Amino acid sequence: MQAIGELIEEKRNIILQGADALTSKGFTQVPNHVLESDQISPGAKLTYAMLLKYAWQNDFCFPGQERLAKDMGAGKRSVVRYVAELEQGDFITIKRRGQGKTNIYVVNCRSAVDKKQG
Repeated sequence: MQAIGELIEEKRNIILQGADALTSKGFTQVPNHVLESDQISPGAKLTYAMLLKYAWQNDFCFPGQERLAKDMGAGKRSVVRYVAELEQGDFITIKRRGQGKTNIYVVNCRSAVDKKQG
């Protein structure tokens, strides 16, 4: 399976012209199954969107929880709770590296239902 960045390079069909203050730093698309899920809180949905933002060029990312909290305008304890919700709902997979290193977050773009069927 190719990384998102490789797919974009091959099929770059969107050109942002005349970016303004709102769009100059890019944007993030979030799958509707995440936005509509009743399994996770609004904070967990925002956390998923932030992880997608960080992982845009790859299928994974490794922001620290302090960085997530700062970028989301939330507390670290809230971020820990939101990440746990996402992991429990199979929206992300966490690869712990230990020794003071940040975790690697694998963003699952297919729902658990889709995985069981396909």
